[in-house]
Amino acid sequence: MQTIVIPLVPDLPRLLDAPPADTSWVITATLLAGAVATPVMGRLGDMYGKRRMLLLSLGLLICGSVVGALSDSLVPMLAGRTLQGLAAGVIPLGISIMRDELPAHRLGSATALMSASLGIGGALGLPAAAFLAERVDWHVLFWGAAGAGVVAAVLVLLLVPQSRMRSGGRFDVPGALGLSTALVCLLLAISKGADWGWTSATTLGLFAAAAVVLVLWGAWERRTPRPLVDLRTLARRQVLLTNLASAVFGFAMFAMSLVMPQILQLPEATGYGLGASMLTVGLVMGPSGLVMMAVAPVSAHISRTKGPKATLMAGALVVAAGYGLGTVLMSAIWHLVLVSAVIGAGIGLAYGAMPALIMAAVPVSETAAANSLNTLMRSIGTSVSSAVAGVVLAQMTTTIGGTAFPAENGFRVVMAIGACAALAALALAAFLPGRTAAAPPARDDADRTAPAATPAAG
Repeated sequence: MQTIVIPLVPDLPRLLDAPPADTSWVITATLLAGAVATPVMGRLGDMYGKRRMLLLSLGLLICGSVVGALSDSLVPMLAGRTLQGLAAGVIPLGISIMRDELPAHRLGSATALMSASLGIGGALGLPAAAFLAERVDWHVLFWGAAGAGVVAAVLVLLLVPQSRMRSGGRFDVPGALGLSTALVCLLLAISKGADWGWTSATTLGLFAAAAVVLVLWGAWERRTPRPLVDLRTLARRQVLLTNLASAVFGFAMFAMSLVMPQILQLPEATGYGLGASMLTVGLVMGPSGLVMMAVAPVSAHISRTKGPKATLMAGALVVAAGYGLGTVLMSAIWHLVLVSAVIGAGIGLAYGAMPALIMAAVPVSETAAANSLNTLMRSIGTSVSSAVAGVVLAQMTTTIGGTAFPAENGFRVVMAIGACAALAALALAAFLPGRTAAAPPARDDADRTAPAATPAAG
């Protein structure tokens, strides 16, 4: 869902009969909706059933895809993309269901693959979307997404059991509204700051509003008996450092997605652009998704034998090495395939370790909420990465034939920043507690069938 509209971005103003500044909201709407939905769905999953919330998320995805498929103007398209974004909680919900249902010997590799699918889906989805966008009517992209959502929902109904592990209680509506407001203000300022001006009253006002609302939200969450986010759990060393490392790692990961498509598509007249089509871009980026998939079992093995801390550190080091290669290898298509594959290997290692670190430090009743916040931290990191890269590339330009293009050194600077971010994640991971179990023991069959103890609603 994140990559489905990327091949359409240059044509959206014509397709939707709207100015480019307005069609950029087709990307932003999904980002904001996903940021709001991820922690809310996670908490609701812990309280009322993860499978139920998973099906609700897939239902929103299907509805949003159908609305997008029927759209020919901006407003319904934005509505559809918002509904698609509200399905973003499927990854943390899926990881949490695995913790409830899988035996211990399968849990590590399963959660590693599920977590890595955040990168796999985007890497493999881009060439598929580009292929369809070049050869069929663009509405087919959304009909295909709706069909995939239906298939996923049917498979969940047939194959995924309903976990009895529920915390119950009353949902923290003020906490959800407060966190959603803060996230929307923060991500809106980050994603639109370059368009509005980083020192404009709108951008600075949104940053200030996010800070104030977060302070008030934190005060509320500390006082309420059933908070949306248990700040005491969030402040645990292992959870806090893993979330910080995830945000920094999300920053590092996304730099690749911002640099390589532009290098590939810039005209050859620049001297460093490769003049490739969007389909070629997708095919170059696609192998990184396959590498992530292949590395997920390796990530689980390292976590099982050395601990997930070692896996996260190894992943950060591999990503830093990949960006280091990228600063010197960017003049041929095979260079970029190699660089994206190395970075993909690092992402697969690190993303597999993050849920293991989180689940080892939180009680079963908070699994979905904790994984959702970890996923959210990665999304915030990618949003900041996009903003920083945009500023760098806007400042470092070269003019050819009266047209300004991002300079070659600008791309090298963004890759160097990505390498530094990966090393920062490595440093944060180094302060995690020593050897940690890759995952907590799975419940036995008797536990699975026994009714869950549901606390009284407070």
